[in-house]
Amino acid sequence: MKKNKLYNLVLTACFLGCSWLFFFEFFAHSSSNIDLTACLFKRITTIPCPSCGVTRAIQEIIQGNIISSLLINPFGIIVALIMFGVPFWIIYDYLSKKETFYTFYLKAESIIRTKKIAIFLVFLVLLNWIWNIYKQL
Repeated sequence: MKKNKLYNLVLTACFLGCSWLFFFEFFAHSSSNIDLTACLFKRITTIPCPSCGVTRAIQEIIQGNIISSLLINPFGIIVALIMFGVPFWIIYDYLSKKETFYTFYLKAESIIRTKKIAIFLVFLVLLNWIWNIYKQL
């Protein structure tokens, strides 16, 4: 993936994620009768997916409740770091005319593509999925 395409994709995803958080926060407090489940997998199967609960986990991080966030979904911390940190990293790259985030992305991608690391990460996702089902998120 080319640098500009990656940066635009990541910035768009971060913007949409922040917009979703704002929307979720607004409607969660204004009306408790509305079902805000956005997960298509959960809506169809009634079984939570591995990422179910990430929105609530990020909200807990924003409120300073790190342990509570981890208990809801550990992926929330990873997503929050990306969502709130990477835009500043990309802005730094644009201002300094460097491509440190792009270089990091390429290195991370090559590491993740190694068979042992990929199997380990898939195992972690499956563990989180089983835990989400057990917790009945």
